[in-house]
Amino acid sequence: MKILLLVSSFNGLTQRAWCALREAGHEVSVELAIDESTIISGVEAAKPDLVLCPFLKERVPARVWQNWRTVIIHPGPVGDRGPSSLDYAIMNRLPVWGVTALQAVEEMDAGPIWATRTFPMPDEAPRKSVLYNSLVADAALQCIAEVVGKAGDPTFMPTPLEFAHRPVPGTGLQPTLRQDDRAFSWEDDAETIVRRVRAADGFPGVRTEVAGLVVNAFDAYPGNVAGAPGEVLAHYNGSVLVGTGRGSVWLGYLKEPGGVKLPATMVLAGRLRDVPNAQAGLPPQIEYARHGDVGTLTFRFYNGAMSTRHCRQLDAGLRYALSQDTRVLVVRSGDCVFSNGIHLGVIEAADDPAVEGWANIRAINKVCRRIITASNQVVIAAYAGNAGAGGAMLGLGADIVVARSGIVLNPYYEMGLYGSELHTYTLPDRVGDELAMRLTTDRLPVDTTRARAIGLIDAVGPREPEEFAQWLHDVAVAQTGRQRWRSILEAKVERARDTVRPLSYYETRELAEMARDMFDDRKGFAAARHAFMYKQKPTETPSKLALHRQPDVYDQLVAVG
Repeated sequence: MKILLLVSSFNGLTQRAWCALREAGHEVSVELAIDESTIISGVEAAKPDLVLCPFLKERVPARVWQNWRTVIIHPGPVGDRGPSSLDYAIMNRLPVWGVTALQAVEEMDAGPIWATRTFPMPDEAPRKSVLYNSLVADAALQCIAEVVGKAGDPTFMPTPLEFAHRPVPGTGLQPTLRQDDRAFSWEDDAETIVRRVRAADGFPGVRTEVAGLVVNAFDAYPGNVAGAPGEVLAHYNGSVLVGTGRGSVWLGYLKEPGGVKLPATMVLAGRLRDVPNAQAGLPPQIEYARHGDVGTLTFRFYNGAMSTRHCRQLDAGLRYALSQDTRVLVVRSGDCVFSNGIHLGVIEAADDPAVEGWANIRAINKVCRRIITASNQVVIAAYAGNAGAGGAMLGLGADIVVARSGIVLNPYYEMGLYGSELHTYTLPDRVGDELAMRLTTDRLPVDTTRARAIGLIDAVGPREPEEFAQWLHDVAVAQTGRQRWRSILEAKVERARDTVRPLSYYETRELAEMARDMFDDRKGFAAARHAFMYKQKPTETPSKLALHRQPDVYDQLVAVG
């Protein structure tokens, strides 16, 4: 089937859909919803059997939905309508939510129903972005599979909305949430404030005032001390603790109007002189746990962005973990995201972005080098969440690389960067020189099915986080037997001995390229970074995705499979 993905951006859900549909043998192309005329010309060029919209904020032009079957994936159960669905679900503590595939009609979110799924909401308020990329995305993929199956049946007719069963009571049209609707008072209790911030995270955040500065707040956690409402009580690891009417709230990231999202202490620089440095219940970004011969180092960085400071902390954690007398070290992320590489926000906000970027890439390279050169323990890198750019390369030097089912890897660099993270050593070692070149030049996402098939990863674990954690522990324990452990370490020594060039050769070559990208800006890194951080809308769909606009290339790729 020829399927056109009409989307607002090629985000995580769109990438999962793109990968899954291609794996199922469909011809898939992508059109970004730039404007009405571009949408229409794109659909006319594609001549698809189905227009599918996994993530679309814009209205579908009538000329499209009147002439092509167009199905929209809406992040709400049957009957829910409006652009703030997940925000309301989180703010209102709803116990059940869902995803609905509905046909595009004149009135938004009012078309007949093709498929729907529901799921229980977490007891603890989730961050909107995390909910979207986990339970919502999983339900959306199930709906997409059902839609594609039904689209091949000429007798299928979708169910009109007025006759469709509504599994979640009270659903209907909800107005777009504005900042006044999201607002809270520091006199409110901590749970209410955390829930409101998380309902707006990662976009647009909640407007408030911290330390006398008007900001949008993100990355909220309850604290374990009390203080005067609105008073900054402590700071730790980039976050600030603010007193509330009952309890306190940690805020990890803030954004000034017109600025970029940054660690809270960076935004409040100069306003925290008398504020103590104390953890006070803030969940650790890096933690180590040992179970027998298995050590596990878990890191959690907001949105997967790793600043120079984050990289140095992770390197220190690795150094400690590798000094222990365990036989296996698991290096894993939290369930939200593995890593997206260097921290573009911190670089953009620096007085000298080139200098900060250079420090950041050198620091993340130290992490990669430590993983690659670990000689006394078998290292397992576990991708529990999506990863991109240098973050996708970060764990490839481990002895064993595993991933949680359903994640997507983007093992390539964009934004005018050659990239480092020792990928010219680790990536060919895993997939071979030819495929490594294709991955970094084609610059397309890879799901776990394909990643396993090409050797980018060694095994795929369950999707459900707790099941994945148990599976990962079992994988690690299986490597602790003396014979297995010794054979892996000996193979690592032999591989290093057989390598013609030392590791420093690969890093030196990469850094030479990166120096030109960062200091000379030879490929537009500064402008690309700025556009990304300030969410500038693209002016066209990248040619690597819009295959319908280059039919010769499209036909060739389809023939290759």
